[in-house]
Amino acid sequence: MRGIGHGKLRAFEPVGEWVGQVHSSNDEYQTWMCIICGWVYEEAKGAPEEGLAPGTRWADVPEDWCCPDCGAGKEDFEMIEL
Repeated sequence: MRGIGHGKLRAFEPVGEWVGQVHSSNDEYQTWMCIICGWVYEEAKGAPEEGLAPGTRWADVPEDWCCPDCGAGKEDFEMIEL
C-alpha cells in the first residue's frame, strides 16, 4: 500500500484548479421540462410571472408548485439539456 504523497497528487500540492472544475459543473443552471405538456423552466431565467425569480434553482422551487400550463407537480418535470 502506498502512503500519502506517493501518488500523482501529493498531500501538500495545491489542487485549486481541479477543485474549481468540480464546483463549476455544480454552478451551471439547469433546464427542466414538464413531461405532461412540455412547459420549460430555465433556472437562469426563472419564471417571474409564477413568482420564481431569475436564478431560482429547481431544488428551491416549492414542493407544492405546479406547472402553470397544465397543473402538473414538480415530480412531473425532468431535467433536459438544450
